[in-house]
Amino acid sequence: MAAYQANGRDFDAASPDLQQVLARLHGQKIRPLCLCRQPPLEAYIARLGDRFVIKRMPDTGPLHATDCDHYEPPAELSGLGEVFGSAIQESADEGKTSLRLAFSLNKGASRKPPTGDGAEPDSVTSDGRKLTLRGTLHYLWDQAGLARWTPGMEGKRHWAVVRRHLLLTAAGAAVKGAALDSLLYVPETFSAGHREEIDARRSARLAPLTAQGARGARPLMMVIAEVKDIAPARYGHRIIARHLGNFPFMLPDDLQKRMAKRFARELELWGAVDGARLVMIGTFGITPAGIASMEELALMTVTDHWVPFEDLQERQLLDELDRHRRSFRKGLRYNLASSRPLSQVLLSDTQPAPVALYILPAAPAPAYLAALRELVTGSKLPAWFWEHATGPMPALPPRSGYQAMPFPETTSGAASADAGPLLQSAG
Repeated sequence: MAAYQANGRDFDAASPDLQQVLARLHGQKIRPLCLCRQPPLEAYIARLGDRFVIKRMPDTGPLHATDCDHYEPPAELSGLGEVFGSAIQESADEGKTSLRLAFSLNKGASRKPPTGDGAEPDSVTSDGRKLTLRGTLHYLWDQAGLARWTPGMEGKRHWAVVRRHLLLTAAGAAVKGAALDSLLYVPETFSAGHREEIDARRSARLAPLTAQGARGARPLMMVIAEVKDIAPARYGHRIIARHLGNFPFMLPDDLQKRMAKRFARELELWGAVDGARLVMIGTFGITPAGIASMEELALMTVTDHWVPFEDLQERQLLDELDRHRRSFRKGLRYNLASSRPLSQVLLSDTQPAPVALYILPAAPAPAYLAALRELVTGSKLPAWFWEHATGPMPALPPRSGYQAMPFPETTSGAASADAGPLLQSAG
């Protein structure tokens, strides 16, 4: 738990009068100090609705202690480095984060759904200046702390917790001056005994979507929810979200076909991997008949702990980390293409520094290896490699005394004859 100091007084997140203290400091424009390091690191206070939260100063995440709530891995280790400062802009003075989105939250009368050929439109067409749908989901997931895991979280991360942290994160971000949480719908946990009240709150929340602007334009909203089922309907398909069994999202045939092609890997993992969950983010509107209709869509697979993963090797690594009760942070791609390397996991329980874990694809191209070498040497963090196509997973880095692995020199996925053992555990 992070500890702070302001005006000579120490306090932490468990202080009973925390909100009163933060409200007073916010009004006086006083910035608290995070005591995870010496000398302390300056932070700032943001107002999120009727609550106040302490946030790290921009670009200071890697400076905090790895067990501090404000620690963030170097941006270049994940897709965050490509969008931070352009698509994502933080202002400590205003206490807000501004997002630039690559998708529309309005549907014109003549606007057609976006076309796609299944070639990763969430990554390839982005230049980093705007967040794609997947990038927006990764930002919210990351900043909500859902890509982070410690053994103490076991049994405590349910949908209600996921929803609360997503909405709290969205409240601290803005899109074209509008608070992101006003543009986002995250269903609340269903309760049969309170069904009528839940339905009434949902109807009130989505009421603005029934308005029609000039030239027939209709407002859209984002939704983040766990997918329960995707099934054919009388016309097209529909997505049934968990906790929203009586409120399906309709999928036009063309959108369903693009979804099945673009997110074939996520759908396959969801169907084949025990315990896998499927999370969707999409833009949707309400038709004159009162039906929710999807406009754009992205999918993400997560573990039963809600930690994202992209393939079986990542899931195997996460399971191994869980088995050894390790603390870590999962790297997310944001807008980054799958052909670009990133650190799949950053171990946060190693001393004296975090360790970046990398899983190499089968037969990595020379360009991939060159980009990976640049990433590893640029981050200056100890590295661990698993070349899964050529051998079993090496032992995980120990919590102390880890010696970084040598960089895997491979040619078309095979080691050179005189390279010796490329992947060996120092633990």
